[in-house]
Amino acid sequence: MNDAIIDQVLNSVAEAILYKASFILDENHKDLLLMDCKDPKYDRLLLSIERLEAIARDIRKVASLPSPIGRTLKETVLPNGMKLSKKSVPFGVIGVIYESRPNVGLDVFSLCFKSGNACILKGGSEARFSNEAIITIIQEVLKQYDLSPNLVVMLPIDKDATLSMLHAREFIDLIIPRGGKGLINFVRDHATVPVIETGAGICHTYIDEFADILKSTSIIRNAKTRRVSVCNALDCVVIHEKRLVDLVEVCRPLAESNVMIYADSQSMNHLKDNYPSNLLVEATEESFGIEFLDYKMAVKTVGSIEEAIEHICRYSSKHSECILTENKEKAECFLKVVDAACVYWNASTAFTDGAQFGLGAEIGISTQKLHARGPMGLEELSSYKWVIEGNGQIRI
Repeated sequence: MNDAIIDQVLNSVAEAILYKASFILDENHKDLLLMDCKDPKYDRLLLSIERLEAIARDIRKVASLPSPIGRTLKETVLPNGMKLSKKSVPFGVIGVIYESRPNVGLDVFSLCFKSGNACILKGGSEARFSNEAIITIIQEVLKQYDLSPNLVVMLPIDKDATLSMLHAREFIDLIIPRGGKGLINFVRDHATVPVIETGAGICHTYIDEFADILKSTSIIRNAKTRRVSVCNALDCVVIHEKRLVDLVEVCRPLAESNVMIYADSQSMNHLKDNYPSNLLVEATEESFGIEFLDYKMAVKTVGSIEEAIEHICRYSSKHSECILTENKEKAECFLKVVDAACVYWNASTAFTDGAQFGLGAEIGISTQKLHARGPMGLEELSSYKWVIEGNGQIRI
């Protein structure tokens, strides 16, 4: 299949998603009726015409990107005359297990199809109708181009299908879980197919003693409240003790969004008379290291950047971590020492996203170090092989 056909198919999928938007939204409504609207996952599950338009734009962006397959990554000729070429190739079949997010099916298909991979999807029961509608539309487009609809397959929602997928070494080359810590741990503990861990985000933002408070207030509000149900949302503010006098100002916009704050003893002393009492709780050890996925946030007070880094390293899921400071030396120390897929200086962790990084879309945010790290776009969905051209050479 040439690149032109691949791009045509992807653009046709984008068109079909918008043409059949009412059908998708009707099916999505069936799923929404079965979920409490106060559940933070409700926002993940929710589709709208605006979100479908954004998904279609991402698909078209993927179509416009150069193919990552067939590139010569390295080439050399050995003294014995053999020519060695390192060439990019697809993985083959990629399995993705995900929860509550019907957009994932479209993101995964577009990236896999563009990178020469087939995909097997295992969505959660809470998005059953939405997922089935989306996959049906994709398969209809594939058939229009005389392509196998099995280039994208949605497995049944039962647990047996999940276990079968995790053990299908002869059929699946790679599995990527998209979801919370429980799902990721289950996949990692049970899979015999190679796994890339993605999704779980316990994100911190450190307000350094040299931070600009106006910047800090805006960044923290955005990172916490833009979309609380996504993995790049802020979970814990770490603040230098010299900036506790500014904590009330930083937190004031959060009260407007009814953010529950779990404050340690030092930050509590500053907030108790200046933040709604029904939204303020004394923090315990269990308040830290939590991916809230809700309008909740912890606050930890530290006496130095070293103490801040120590706290972050202890509780981080290695997703996205940020420092707010006007001191370049402090920032460079943080960016160098903190071990995470994405480290920020004076910017919201909400930017950890494949589309925001110019990747068109993402198949997930890898929090591990092998093969890929951070937003996984087209390049991360390819592997490579060595091609050796000889003329009768033998090894002595």
